[in-house]
Amino acid sequence: MTALREEFTRPAVPQPPGTERPVRRLAVLGDSTAVGLGDPIPGGRWRGVGPLLAEALGAPDYLNVAFTGARARCVRVDQLPEVYRFRPDVAVLVVGMNDALRSDFDAEAVRADLDHVVATLTELGTVVLTVRFHDHGRVFRLPGPLRRALQARIEELNGVTDAVTHARGVPCLDLDVLPEVYQLDAWSVDRLHPSERGHRLLANGFAELLAAAGIAVPAPVPLDCSDGLRTGTHHHVAWLVCKGVPWLWRRGRDLLPYAAALMLRSALPALSALREMPASRGTGRGAEHPERPRLPAKCGD
Repeated sequence: MTALREEFTRPAVPQPPGTERPVRRLAVLGDSTAVGLGDPIPGGRWRGVGPLLAEALGAPDYLNVAFTGARARCVRVDQLPEVYRFRPDVAVLVVGMNDALRSDFDAEAVRADLDHVVATLTELGTVVLTVRFHDHGRVFRLPGPLRRALQARIEELNGVTDAVTHARGVPCLDLDVLPEVYQLDAWSVDRLHPSERGHRLLANGFAELLAAAGIAVPAPVPLDCSDGLRTGTHHHVAWLVCKGVPWLWRRGRDLLPYAAALMLRSALPALSALREMPASRGTGRGAEHPERPRLPAKCGD
C-alpha cells in the first residue's frame, strides 16, 4: 500500500501558467467533518473545509450536502443525486469513519458504495478528492485494546479507499502524513472533528492536490486562525459530560467485541503452540517434569 499512498498523496507540482482549469462549482459530500463540525463561526453556524476551499478556488457556486452521522451508503443514496444534478467541477468526499466505528462494518459494501459515487462523478468530468484517515487512537488517547481495534478498522477502511482511488485514478489526501495532524490544536474539543486550524489544514491539503491535478487555485488557504469562535475550559467540560462519555460508551459497545476478537486471534497461535508441546514421558520412578525442578529433600528423608 505504500506505493499507492505515495502515488495519490504526492506534493503539488506547479502547472505552466495559463493552463490551469478554473473551478466554478464545488461540491462537498460526506459526514460531520464535511459539514464543518469543529469550526464554529458567529451566528451558530459551522464553516469547515468546504467554504475555505471554495474561497481558495474562487468557486462562485458551492454546494454542501453532507450531514452528521452519514455513512457511505448515505452518500450514495441520499447525497449523490443532488450533487449529480449540480454537476460540480470538483467534489470533496469525506466519509467512512461512521462505518468503521460500527459493529456491522462491511468493508466490501463500503468499497462498492464509494466506488459507485466516485465513478458516477468522474463520468461527469468532476475531479473527485477522497481521504485516507489517520490513527484516531493517537488523538483520542484510547486504552490499548480499543486503540488497536480502532486502528485495525481504520486500516481496513483505508484499504478500501486505496482500492477505489487506484481503480478510478482520483487524488487522495492522506491525513496520516498531513503536517500537524497529531497536534492537539488541529482538533476540536471532541478530538474527533478538526478545529478551525484543522479544517484549514484539510483545505490546504486539498488545494495542493488540485493544483497538482491542473486545477487553478488563485488564492492560498490561510493557515492562521482568524474569525472562528474560540473554545475554553468550560466547553471541554461540557462536551465531556454531555457528549464525550455517552459517545465513548456507544462506540465502546460497538468496538469492544471486535477488540476482544482481535485479542483472542492474537492469543490463539500461542495457545496452539502450548497444546502442541510434547508431553514429558517418565522413564522410571525418579523421573520428573523438565519444567518442574525437584524440591529440596526434607530432613530425615
